[in-house]
Amino acid sequence: MIDVSRLAEAGSPEELLVRRLDLERLPRHVAIIMDGNGRWARARGLPRVHGHRAGVEAVRDTVEAAARLELDVLTLYAFSVENWKRPRYEVWALMNLLKEYLRRELPTLIENGIRFSPLGRWRELDPSVVAALETALDATRDCSGMQLNIAVNYSGRCEIVDACRQIVSDWASGKGTDIDEETMGRYLYTAGQADPDLMIRTSGESRISNFMLWQCAYSEFDFVDTLWPDFRRRHLYEAILDYQRRERRYGAVSDPSRDRESEASARAERASEVD
Repeated sequence: MIDVSRLAEAGSPEELLVRRLDLERLPRHVAIIMDGNGRWARARGLPRVHGHRAGVEAVRDTVEAAARLELDVLTLYAFSVENWKRPRYEVWALMNLLKEYLRRELPTLIENGIRFSPLGRWRELDPSVVAALETALDATRDCSGMQLNIAVNYSGRCEIVDACRQIVSDWASGKGTDIDEETMGRYLYTAGQADPDLMIRTSGESRISNFMLWQCAYSEFDFVDTLWPDFRRRHLYEAILDYQRRERRYGAVSDPSRDRESEASARAERASEVD
């Protein structure tokens, strides 16, 4: 049973949001495209790196809130394959922030039973970054709480290519099997995890930027205007509340009773317009 008192301070706006959530219908997996650090810094006349550093606090608050909601999985998009096109100093700063975050937060992750995993071609990164990722991966391997994925040196297309390469390799070594959607899922970086129920992108942009292309086939999307450094748990609660208002049909028809209610509501609205 989720302890509501741990989700928000009594009497706060966050508590009002939490009270409206159906804690029995939370998304299992929430994925977030953390966007807007540069614009946050530019609006304050600061270098872009300051925006990335400010974004670390948003990561900390969001991870804590997701863990207290007892979500199964939280995935954060930290650095894409395409991000190598950015200035060298910015890339260096991002990698150092990642190492700093892992060093400082690892005890908290372990204390709260959060299992950490990097997604992407992360073993191609600088050895010091790989070492930090491996340390966090190994130290939390036996944790049984929320799964925290950090997508770094990640590309949705690369993920599918890597999965296909491994399938072909297994076939060549005699370990092949019929190829279907279930098979493909076992070869993705997220093997064994539920697909994202909810995908959030901050900063007002309405695209998914090569993120989890296979996994988000039936995800609900929430594009919010808030820049990532300003994102806090209340924004996560608002996104989940919006998610719970939606009807997920996966290609099927909706509940006929709900259709009748919608038709009746539409007729009443048209009648009021005529009046």
